[in-house]
Amino acid sequence: MPLTAYIVECVRTAGGKKGGRLSGVHPVDLGATVLDEIVTRAGIDGSKVDEVIVGCVSQVGAQTGNIGRMMVLASKKLPQSVPGTSVDRQCGSSQQALHFACQAVMAGTHDCVIAAGVENMSQVPIGASIVDGLKAGHGQPSQSLGIQANYGKGVQFSQFGGAELLAKKYNITREELDKFGFASQKKAYQATKEGRFKREIVPMKVLDKEGKEVVHDVDEGIRADVNYEQMQKLKTLDPKGIITAATSSQICDGAAAVLICNENGLKKLGLRPRAKIVAQGQAGTDPIIMLEGPVPAGKSAFEKAGLTSKDIDIFEVNEAFAPVPIAFMKAHNIPDEKMNVNGGACALGHPLGASGCKLMTTLVHELERRKGRYGMQAICEGGGTANATIIERIEGLKSKL
Repeated sequence: MPLTAYIVECVRTAGGKKGGRLSGVHPVDLGATVLDEIVTRAGIDGSKVDEVIVGCVSQVGAQTGNIGRMMVLASKKLPQSVPGTSVDRQCGSSQQALHFACQAVMAGTHDCVIAAGVENMSQVPIGASIVDGLKAGHGQPSQSLGIQANYGKGVQFSQFGGAELLAKKYNITREELDKFGFASQKKAYQATKEGRFKREIVPMKVLDKEGKEVVHDVDEGIRADVNYEQMQKLKTLDPKGIITAATSSQICDGAAAVLICNENGLKKLGLRPRAKIVAQGQAGTDPIIMLEGPVPAGKSAFEKAGLTSKDIDIFEVNEAFAPVPIAFMKAHNIPDEKMNVNGGACALGHPLGASGCKLMTTLVHELERRKGRYGMQAICEGGGTANATIIERIEGLKSKL
């Protein structure tokens, strides 16, 4: 009889903007914060965790040396006997960490696994590993003779170019993008104002720019005064394109974690689940367009679950660029009111390796708030891959808090 993967707990930090309140927190300590919080909220003995799997994109500098293991060593709740490993699947790194955790407990090789993600983009900027490699003369993946043979000599895989190509393929206009980016900000502001994120965020004591201790518990990237007319006047990132900074994800510092158990783990630790994993979908697509992956990954997950988009109550599709969720909605006939209902990365930020577990945390909490049944999450990834996950809320059960 196959085992089932259950979500027992999930938590995230509030997003920190570039140079903001989390910029001075070492990424290892940032990650250890959510590990400690999830163990505390679940009320378990940390030594009972079989494995920690952490997503992180820029594994260089402060984020190198197997940051998953480093986070365990920095933890106050997990003993050094708990192993940790790291995953780089670009923007979907911690969603892949979550998939690996689910696969481990479903196979029965582990009973209790923490999937997590971390990225301090203020300290380790996006593309740091590429830049460092160039400076040191260590070469680049695009110099592969095989890649050049398959995709052309001198090929460069660009997320910015891919976003423009995706918009063109799905006939997305500048007006559609601006309206989506504006709505993301308004929804995130409203969700924060109503306290919808309060339960999922672990408050952190940090130092502000004046050196005073403050509590960081609100996403810093949200613009309460967003103005649609001004947004329409913004210059595009590409002079010939339609995408602007307002319709792109924000640079963000953050971490998130999800506790996954099978039936044996739940019984052994005396835990009650909040949701179960229904299906996992993956896809590989054209690395030039790069960002279309969520469309076929979502289709794969629907087929495995025996569900359609109409069955899903809410979706979390990462707003790496606004064309990504818009293309997903067009491909799967999804109404606006089901997509990123509390805003997305255009407003809340995209902490790269942390975004997979971050979005899952928000998805679980929002399903509970709405008393919905099914939720789906999908993230586009560098290289043209993508992950999609469908979960089902477990009615009437809550984990220990």
